[in-house]
Amino acid sequence: MTAATQGPETTKVDALWERFKASADADARERLILHYSPLVKYVAGRVGAGLPRSVDQNDLASYGLFGLIDAIDKFDLERGFKFETYAINRIKGAILDELRALDWVPRSVRSRARRIETAIAELEHTLQRPPTEEELALNLEMEVEDLQSALSEIGRSGIAALDEFIGSDSQTSVGEMIADPNSVSPESAYQTEETRRGLVDEVNKLPERDRLVVTLYYYEGMTLAEIGDVLGVTESRVCQIHAKTMMSLRNRIGDPSWSP
Repeated sequence: MTAATQGPETTKVDALWERFKASADADARERLILHYSPLVKYVAGRVGAGLPRSVDQNDLASYGLFGLIDAIDKFDLERGFKFETYAINRIKGAILDELRALDWVPRSVRSRARRIETAIAELEHTLQRPPTEEELALNLEMEVEDLQSALSEIGRSGIAALDEFIGSDSQTSVGEMIADPNSVSPESAYQTEETRRGLVDEVNKLPERDRLVVTLYYYEGMTLAEIGDVLGVTESRVCQIHAKTMMSLRNRIGDPSWSP
């Protein structure tokens, strides 16, 4: 079934899908867009929760709507997986693509993120494990509190996330690969599956708290605030843990010489 609801409503939506895919019926397409439009608001809210207040939620929803339309046009009924899973990733990808195109993240934040990510990579090569914040701060010659403040800023900017693309040639986000490997085009399926396996392996090697943050955020769809309630820490603290963990994962996935 393609709809999230059950009963007669599901039957109606299934009929719309069949009509649209059989004849590209414009009315069926519009009805599908209307039916699934709450997904756009949901995803825009999740993405916007980690961004500065200057980023307008309505703008995010507008970007996401293009992702929903693209998802409806490209969704293959024969693959047998839920449309919602496929659409959420496309919506999120459309929003992030537009944010990247606008390049709204200050250069100082990007520079800080590169410096911290480089330090994480160096320490992981040396220690053969993710460094603690104390070890990372010592390497960077800064106070732990200053490091945590920088991680919060990086986390809020959204530039350290599983939704960042792996390599400039990839058209599929890591978050999408985890959620639905079948959404990847056939020509890149092998490479995607290898990356997906590597990602899952690296996530499983994370310290327990870091692994829990990744699992709850990307697999369970919880917000940073909700994860903070589970862990008994502030939303800002979860943001710091998330940013550091994402940079660590990106280093290890993108660096074939890293072998634990």
